[in-house]
Amino acid sequence: CLALERINRLLDEGSFVEVGALVSARTTDFTVNDQSAPSDGVITGYGQIEGNPVYVYSQNRDVLNGTMGEMHAKKIAKLYDMADKAAAPVIGLLDCGGFRLDSFGCVLAKQAEYADSVLQISAVMGNCAGGMTLIPAMSDFAFMTKEAQMYVNAPHTIQDNKKLSREFDSAKYQAAVSGQAEVLESEDAVLAKIRE
Repeated sequence: CLALERINRLLDEGSFVEVGALVSARTTDFTVNDQSAPSDGVITGYGQIEGNPVYVYSQNRDVLNGTMGEMHAKKIAKLYDMADKAAAPVIGLLDCGGFRLDSFGCVLAKQAEYADSVLQISAVMGNCAGGMTLIPAMSDFAFMTKEAQMYVNAPHTIQDNKKLSREFDSAKYQAAVSGQAEVLESEDAVLAKIRE
């Protein structure tokens, strides 16, 4: 899957160890019961960059559009605890349609808890929508591909914004106006910058 491919392109060859591979979404009355949700839409684990330990998660947009649900968030929160004990960075590869119920508050709490002890790097590799935009905003470094989009509220929902409907979510806007992220040409360029 693309989420795992991104991790493998980022880390030293053969160094990735997945954590929580058997976790899936917990079925509730509010989820789509007939959809499979392997790993609840996020691959988490650890590996190395130039021999240095790192913890990484990569959202899988092919599973429930990569949205963050309860187990998805708990896997990332656990990664933060592990990274703190190892004095290693956490790298998030974001590609999602927002969040589902009972989810991202625990991730934001971990980001705040470890703000002084864990280097946090985020990369928006596709969409980053809704409350998920707080993750790169709270990171030490945030990157986007030039094709990526990041927005709290979809621009086309803003009244009288037909002309500019594709401007406010663009990587160009995020880099030039909001200052939320450094924009690079491609996924490979983003991954190379993270490795650097």
